[in-house]
Amino acid sequence: MRVAVIGAGVIGLSSALCIQEQFQSLLPSLQLEVYADHFTPHTTSDGAAGLWQPYLSDHGNLQETLWNKETFDHLLGLLHSPAAKEMGLFLISGYNLFREPPPDPSWKNIVLGFRNLTPKELELFPGYSHGWFNTALMLEGRSYLPWLTNRLTQRGVKFFHKKVESFQELFSQGVDVVLNCSGMRSGDLQPDPELQPGRGQIIRVLAPWVKHFIITHDLKSGIYSSPYIIPGSEFTVLGGIYQHGNWSEENSAKDHKSIWDSCCQLLPALQKAKIVGEWSGLRPARPSVRLERESIRLGNLQAEVIHNYGHGGFGLTIHWGCAMAAARLFGTILQEKKQLATPPGPRL
Repeated sequence: MRVAVIGAGVIGLSSALCIQEQFQSLLPSLQLEVYADHFTPHTTSDGAAGLWQPYLSDHGNLQETLWNKETFDHLLGLLHSPAAKEMGLFLISGYNLFREPPPDPSWKNIVLGFRNLTPKELELFPGYSHGWFNTALMLEGRSYLPWLTNRLTQRGVKFFHKKVESFQELFSQGVDVVLNCSGMRSGDLQPDPELQPGRGQIIRVLAPWVKHFIITHDLKSGIYSSPYIIPGSEFTVLGGIYQHGNWSEENSAKDHKSIWDSCCQLLPALQKAKIVGEWSGLRPARPSVRLERESIRLGNLQAEVIHNYGHGGFGLTIHWGCAMAAARLFGTILQEKKQLATPPGPRL
């Protein structure tokens, strides 16, 4: 049974690992392959700061809230494991700031110690009248992706540095099931007008005195369109750019100035910080994550594709819940093909 995963960002690698961990012992013939034209450290996941925080509104999508929670709980369970440092996983606390009263987020009971800010705390941030404080998790992509890659390599998964042009290309080579985790490239493999780039740009600085994340929100201009400051293990990430429909992956001097000026206004001590890097990338934005199975007719053959893409700017936040859901879909395919006696998981 050959399974090909297209995409080596956090979604592709975690989906591959979840399937490998759940099914290898049940299906000894399982052979997993990962195909991508970009590997760590050159994926969108590597550019992300890595703070676990969903968007403010889930648009009533309870399924995505559940996947977010499953991911948080999974990571929390690994927090005190020996692997945590190598994974780039640690606790972080910080502030979400608003100029008008916000509705409570869907994740208020998922994170730790969520509360409203006191008037004295708000005095630290002139111009902001409302806010929250909570403890969440950091999962730094530039550590986590190599960790996932190593886990997969140790388990015999093969990696191919190759741009896949079509699903047909893989099926014609004898692949049985394809997992489409190709992020922004999914639209090339199958037209999807709902999938649009949400361009982001960040500045990385050395600012070891910054200990808390600070995320500001402009409820009118939308997600990620106002300054944010997220300290990591080595450097602090400054951001605040979200350009829907912009395909440019070049760093923009205009956006650099906008990020720098707004973050320095928020935290004036940053003016003394040394800039050590800059990055821009395309979030695979979609009204909702596409996580579903599709049967494709190829001549006489029925080929199976599991789509898992459209995670916008919250791939690291939702990845494990989605990986588990993709693995369940894979289990259904195996049962239909009579390759498994019983699906994995608890029997009720």
